[in-house]
Amino acid sequence: MIEIVLADYQNPRHRQALTAMLDDYARDPMGGGEPISDDVRERLVDEMAKREHVFSLLAFDDNQAVAIANCVEGFSTFAAAPVMNIHDIAVVKTHRGQGIAQRLLSEVRTLAEFRGCCKLTLEVLAGNEVAKSAYQRFGFKPYQLDDAYGRAEFWQCYLN
Repeated sequence: MIEIVLADYQNPRHRQALTAMLDDYARDPMGGGEPISDDVRERLVDEMAKREHVFSLLAFDDNQAVAIANCVEGFSTFAAAPVMNIHDIAVVKTHRGQGIAQRLLSEVRTLAEFRGCCKLTLEVLAGNEVAKSAYQRFGFKPYQLDDAYGRAEFWQCYLN
């Protein structure tokens, strides 16, 4: 039976599961295909714990972590309300197709509504059709204000 829990960043089991799940996701082609660095592995959970607007959900099958959702609260100036960004969501290969991602999304929605968020956001690779289909089933759609200007794009600029 799959159990979804709000991660306790001080719990050694949750700490280990968070880093293991993020590393598994990072190694997947949809996560970049490279393991997380030793430095990130060492600092990750402590850095997340310092931020009150960050939370993680873990899905366990018995004692094995099988899925993760890392979320970061932001703010919408257009709505004058918080926004919940699902920064990472991943399910291990052996447990895909069992509805675990939908359950994680549902739990994120509940927590976001409790926090007064006006919407959920996430990024997805254009070629990740399986994830896009799961997100669409949940109610996500590409962000677009005006047909003349097209869909919003996610851009980045590294600082270091």
